[in-house]
Amino acid sequence: MKLIPAIDLINGKCVRLTQGDYLQKTTYNDNPLEVAKAFEGAGIEHLHLVDLDGAKAGAVQNWAVLEEICSKTNLKVDFGGGLRTTDAAQKAFDLGASQITGGSIAVKNRPVFLEWIERFGGEQIILGVDAKDEKIAVHGWQETTEISIIDFINDYINAGIQYVICTDIAKDGMLQGASVDLYKKMQLAFPKLNIITSGGVAHLEDLKELDRMNMYGAIFGKAFYEGNINLEMLANY
Repeated sequence: MKLIPAIDLINGKCVRLTQGDYLQKTTYNDNPLEVAKAFEGAGIEHLHLVDLDGAKAGAVQNWAVLEEICSKTNLKVDFGGGLRTTDAAQKAFDLGASQITGGSIAVKNRPVFLEWIERFGGEQIILGVDAKDEKIAVHGWQETTEISIIDFINDYINAGIQYVICTDIAKDGMLQGASVDLYKKMQLAFPKLNIITSGGVAHLEDLKELDRMNMYGAIFGKAFYEGNINLEMLANY
């Protein structure tokens, strides 16, 4: 299983939110590149980079951070937050992103998201599935829909999607463990899908449990920034 630390950006700084609430923000580091280099130094190969300003504004705000991390590390960066157009998607790749994640756009502008899959390929586009009570949430989790996540994923698998990041909003930032039951449901429904879990990881044991479940990857953030998981643990994983 791939260990995928997250760097969430607000005003160019490394932050974390609790349950997607912009009012519950903690700033951990003013220099995201420094954090990214620390992960790389511990043997991490992948990074989940999210522009929270972009997710809220509907247009990417932190291009400079993406460019800096991609140009000054060898991390394979998946980037999301505020990507709403094909030009923006192309720019993310031009700046060095290995993959991009589309969440709100996959709900709100299906034709453009399908264009991304066709233009860039199913291996480079990650479907971002943000779930609240197993229903899709969008726009930085500020809006919940009535769309079932299973139906939503199935629709895009038929369109060529191979990777899904699934975040259970109720678990995110709570340090109460991952949404194991939800991921098991997804595995049963989509046995060939590359599922990347997100939200709730509190300790190294949570990552090991997801690994035993044969998840493709696991994103973690707050557990690292709060010191429950450290660089030595990651280096020795």
